[in-house]
Amino acid sequence: MTRNPIICAIDTTDVSQAKTLADQLAGHVGAIKLGLEFFTANGAEGVHLLANRNLPIFLDLKFHDIPNTVAKAIKATAGIDTFMMTVHTAGGRAMLDAAIDASMEVADMTGKERPLVVGVTVLTSLDQEDLSMLGMRDALQDQVKRLAELAQISGLDGVVCSPYEISLLRRQCGQDFTLVVPGIRPEGSETGDQKRVLTPKEALDKGADYLVIGRPITGAKHPQQAVTEIAKTLKL
Repeated sequence: MTRNPIICAIDTTDVSQAKTLADQLAGHVGAIKLGLEFFTANGAEGVHLLANRNLPIFLDLKFHDIPNTVAKAIKATAGIDTFMMTVHTAGGRAMLDAAIDASMEVADMTGKERPLVVGVTVLTSLDQEDLSMLGMRDALQDQVKRLAELAQISGLDGVVCSPYEISLLRRQCGQDFTLVVPGIRPEGSETGDQKRVLTPKEALDKGADYLVIGRPITGAKHPQQAVTEIAKTLKL
């Protein structure tokens, strides 16, 4: 597990660009996040190219399928050296149980520490109106609480939540439950398609364990300098 809370989301299909960013950020961020965009274009081979750069990999593929399929997908990551991965908590108890069991098998196969499995609650691109359109009548925060409780009783290591739910989930789930928080925007940054955002310091002060930051770093003229400025606000 990395101690630096800053995880940089490298959202690109270009391996060369991703490698350059990883080289620039090594030693400055705690990990890099590779998601669907990168993985769909480059697969496990692309992840391997970045895993050799002394940076922990957060594989954010948000697995959501029947339990057997999710378990097999997680076991298939055994050759990809990742420290954390995501599943959709809405996949249900059986799927979450299967995900944890599979992560233990990954540890057995690799002889390395079990990768953390965290559950996505409600995407930060969604708000109350979006949930209503999906037929969910409960308040957004109640939905997040319910999914976080399911994740915890299923043995997941933590959840992905918006900055607005950090305090709520820290009280509900305790200090040992990992909170991974996207929707982080340094002061003055554009929010883009994120609807529930806070600054890095605000999120860390509320109890976030990991801060997922993408475009404010990767879109900066000098990414390393952008991280340095963020780290200063966090007093890292």
